[in-house]
Amino acid sequence: MKKAIVTGAGGFIGGALTELLLQKGTTVYGVDISERALERHAGQNFIPVIADFSKYHELHSMISDRDIDVFYHFAWQGGFEKSIGDYRLQLENAKACGGAITAAMSVGCRKFVNAGTYNQYEITSILNSNADNLRPTCIYSAAKTAANIICKTIASHNIEYCAGLIPMPYGEYNRSMQLPNVLMLSLLRGVSPKLVEGNNWYDMVYIADIAAAFEAIGERGKSGCEYYIGHRDKRTFKDIVTEIGNIIAPDVDLKFGEYVETKVFDESIIDFDKLYVDTGYECRTDFKESIMKTAQWLRSEYSAKTGGGGYNRQVSLFASGKAAA
Repeated sequence: MKKAIVTGAGGFIGGALTELLLQKGTTVYGVDISERALERHAGQNFIPVIADFSKYHELHSMISDRDIDVFYHFAWQGGFEKSIGDYRLQLENAKACGGAITAAMSVGCRKFVNAGTYNQYEITSILNSNADNLRPTCIYSAAKTAANIICKTIASHNIEYCAGLIPMPYGEYNRSMQLPNVLMLSLLRGVSPKLVEGNNWYDMVYIADIAAAFEAIGERGKSGCEYYIGHRDKRTFKDIVTEIGNIIAPDVDLKFGEYVETKVFDESIIDFDKLYVDTGYECRTDFKESIMKTAQWLRSEYSAKTGGGGYNRQVSLFASGKAAA
């Protein structure tokens, strides 16, 4: 891959992919809403493009190249946990995906790769059943599902299209209140986390694996395909969290069964092997090593840099059940 466009290049996942591509010599046009968000990528092969969703129709004039290999779309307003139930904002996010793929075609990109979520499988399960225990997350997931359908339709006969569906991510530079962060912060503080029973299938994926998977999809993914970006071996939530506890704070009690599991997943609809079969890539990061790296970063980020304030707030939110899971 010689040239790529990455929207949301200043974010957690888009930023990690940008770093990986730059390390491999790819010229990257990084699109984000501010110069500050893109400062970490400054270098010879990085071209910053300042544009919010309203400017996507102008990207063809902001980017002079017309021989770009892949357009990666990660930009998504509000993140995951801050506005997952805000249907107006989520509809705007889905609409922006149409603008992104239209921009990709106007610039002459060979392929468009969209970032989705494994929660889209929950939407599929709901549509195929009479489930009534819907969560606010379903609005976010429905918007991601709509974005996928919109982009796939626009792409038909116009541009190659792939999507990567991401399970729960973790790693350095993730400043969200998703479960991995608040769980690890709780353990670092010595607070016993209150958890669901945890006997259902679950997956957590390190950021380096996610970035490498998206690179592989851009290079070798088959047009029209959606790929689950996760581990091929199935594990339960309880198994994963227990291992994290043993790595970070083996003496802290894990309170499984304090909350009711409400996710609706029919895991039989997930092809766990498709990413490997089509691209040759699978998640390879050592789990213990990646958890230790993430815990070290969290300790520094929320303790040393904030004087303990952000660190304590994260733990309090987790203990009260208000953190995103």
